[in-house]
Amino acid sequence: MGSWAKRDDMIVHTAEPYNAEAPMTTLAECALTPVEAFYARNHGPVPDLDPDVWRLELTGLLDRPQSLSLERLRAGFAPREVVATVQCAGNRRAGLLAVHDIPGEIPWGSGAISTARWTGVSLADVLAEARPRPDAAHVEFAAPDVSEEACPPQPYVVSIPLAKAIAGEALLAWAMNDRLLPPVHGGPVRVVVPGYVGARSVKWVSRVTVRDRPSDGYFQAVGYRLTPPGLQLGPAAINCDVLVPGEGSVLPAGPVTVRGYAFGGDGRDVTRVDVSPDHGRTWRQADLGPGAGPWAWRHWHTVLNLPAGEATIMARAWDNAAACQPERPESLWNPGGYVNNSWPRVRVVVR
Repeated sequence: MGSWAKRDDMIVHTAEPYNAEAPMTTLAECALTPVEAFYARNHGPVPDLDPDVWRLELTGLLDRPQSLSLERLRAGFAPREVVATVQCAGNRRAGLLAVHDIPGEIPWGSGAISTARWTGVSLADVLAEARPRPDAAHVEFAAPDVSEEACPPQPYVVSIPLAKAIAGEALLAWAMNDRLLPPVHGGPVRVVVPGYVGARSVKWVSRVTVRDRPSDGYFQAVGYRLTPPGLQLGPAAINCDVLVPGEGSVLPAGPVTVRGYAFGGDGRDVTRVDVSPDHGRTWRQADLGPGAGPWAWRHWHTVLNLPAGEATIMARAWDNAAACQPERPESLWNPGGYVNNSWPRVRVVVR
């Protein structure tokens, strides 16, 4: 095993803070991503927290502010499980880098996305106990990790709308895939916000503040924004990718199995994935694997008959609202390199 008990073949972008993604072939192997292969996105050093000392402070526009220990959190509320995909806002950034340079941003490939079974308690239940006031509109999460990426350096603080926080799917989680959360993934407790970009699923959460407006912390007010028009990132967009074969693969002519994932985003169902063997001139519908719930990706596969030569395999996903991915990364390029959900293109050589 490598750093943080991760697989030796993880693609490590930075060692400190630790940022790494799994090879695409690993993501294609199972619906739930093993903890040792789950991607890691960190903005600062991983904090060393004692679960026996950890507290969650609930403050702000509340009638009953709370200070909860891990024992009180686990014993005082009904446990919940949610299978949810977490996707970094920079997933597939390499496709945007091919359009234009994005200085200072991690060149994430296609592996900054993973799926786990999360165990914890409903954020909605915890907030109901604290009783948000009528003027409450947003819920802010604060963690103790200090990031040098911010200006000036500061802890990681972001927020989500109150409506999302009390919808029922968001968790205060202490386990993933039936294992206690390791420190690199937010242990002892993290937020999991299904359907939203991973930047909102705050690790090592120590404070929840109910507010009348979005967080004014760096990672909400400055980072993780799309400009223009300056929109804050929240719900994830429909996305799919080709996991196998990989870019530049040399394949024998004839039948080739193509595998990938499709993710509907914020509670939308993936209903179809189309795959093209010839750069979009013709398409065929892929077979979808079983769904694991409204917040999780679906694997897909198909067999293409490839003649000798060079080929470009493409894919596109559709959701139950008939929305499809945008075709080209040029239409999505932005200075932060966020949210590349354009059609994936994989070039292969067939002999």
